[in-house]
Amino acid sequence: MKHVHSFGDDALGDLDAVGVARAIASKQASALEMLDAALARIDAVNPTLAAIAEDDRERARARAASNSFSGAFAGVPSAIKSNTAVAGLPTRYGSAATSAEPAAADAPFTGEFVGTGVNVLGTTTMPPFGLSASTEFDDREPTRNPWDTDRSSGGSSGGAAALVAAGALPIAHGNDGGGSIRIPAAACGLVGLKPTRGRTAADPLAAKAPIDLVCNGVLTRSVRDSAYFLADLERQRPVDGLEPVGLVQGPGERRLRIALIAEPITGQLLEPDTNRVLMATVDLLEALGHRVETVPLPVERSYVDQFALYWALMAFSMDRFGARTVGAGFDRSRVDPFTRGLSRRFTRRFYKTPSALHGLRTSTRRMRELLAAYDLVLSPTLSHSAPEIGYLDPSADFDEVFDRLTRYVSFTPPNNTSGAPAISLPLGSTADGRPIGMHFSADLGGERALLEIAYELEAAQPFARIQDAGAQS
Repeated sequence: MKHVHSFGDDALGDLDAVGVARAIASKQASALEMLDAALARIDAVNPTLAAIAEDDRERARARAASNSFSGAFAGVPSAIKSNTAVAGLPTRYGSAATSAEPAAADAPFTGEFVGTGVNVLGTTTMPPFGLSASTEFDDREPTRNPWDTDRSSGGSSGGAAALVAAGALPIAHGNDGGGSIRIPAAACGLVGLKPTRGRTAADPLAAKAPIDLVCNGVLTRSVRDSAYFLADLERQRPVDGLEPVGLVQGPGERRLRIALIAEPITGQLLEPDTNRVLMATVDLLEALGHRVETVPLPVERSYVDQFALYWALMAFSMDRFGARTVGAGFDRSRVDPFTRGLSRRFTRRFYKTPSALHGLRTSTRRMRELLAAYDLVLSPTLSHSAPEIGYLDPSADFDEVFDRLTRYVSFTPPNNTSGAPAISLPLGSTADGRPIGMHFSADLGGERALLEIAYELEAAQPFARIQDAGAQS
């Protein structure tokens, strides 16, 4: 097992994003020094991790030299996932089928993200169209996990997670349509918060769909970075209909009633390491004075097929109507095998779409009932730890990969169909030291409770650091 990281004694040190911003504000280091340190770190690890999609360092250097940033993360180097438009850069969605023409304008979320003060130095890798939970390709090298370079960094925000976990960036953008922030956070030992639907600017494509699954957010190494990010977005754009979160700066005092879901909806047993970490998390919560109660699955097992059909509809839309969905210059002949397989799956089952949508809305109602009855819901983030590269190979047998994928990600999708917020926290590890994430959900608008429990658990059991794991730099 090979670890790779870029932590060192340069300007970035081992600071989180808030720490970097404070160092810049106090003139301990300049935004340009921080950027150059991040670029040197990327140059050191990216040949192994393959996590950068588009390099925009020269424009980032010009911004750093002007030092005209404002916001919670003023001058902090960062990156945006490659399905979110940045003016002047191609928006490739992880696929060779898309156009290499630069975007003419920023996506709505790009403005919010840059509004927090980050200095975007490029875009990060993702599996084609964000349809897989592993950032692997049929036409290029996969994005690798810095904790073990033979393993997946997760997906679909796999490039962002790899760079943050490796210390190359303190914070990076991700988005989540079925677990795509939380899955790579779990795989790479990070904090991954999926906010309530509507808390951040909507994805333009997802917002047009019958159910908007996608929410933008960030991957971080500390709870406070996720908290400051959310607070800064509220400063920019208060959201009607959602309770303000405010700046959460520590644990809450109230002891919580927490529902435990320990059974994957797909019916298989949890991996032993994951089950061990889940039970240890229950013990820790109870030692801290919280009450944990095991509950049955809130949704029927038919949810798996219903979500899979809707997921396949997304692939069909890309495969058949890519020029309309992702823009001119789309070359369908270059669509990857996994996307084509999902698209074919939809054509064989398209007539079930109305009943699937009805089922997803029914499941949302049941999920909301559970979330209303408890303060939080706890489960593993994933049914097993990060798999080896090739386990979810997009060019392998479609039916086998599809089955593996649905079993791997069985806990995260209900938060996307319901719109409820959730957070993955790195609360344990496998026997050989790889991260395992635990997943907490709250009702709509409940990010404060998630951040408070995250602060409490981070203090009680500090998250493992890759630089302490015998890593090779």
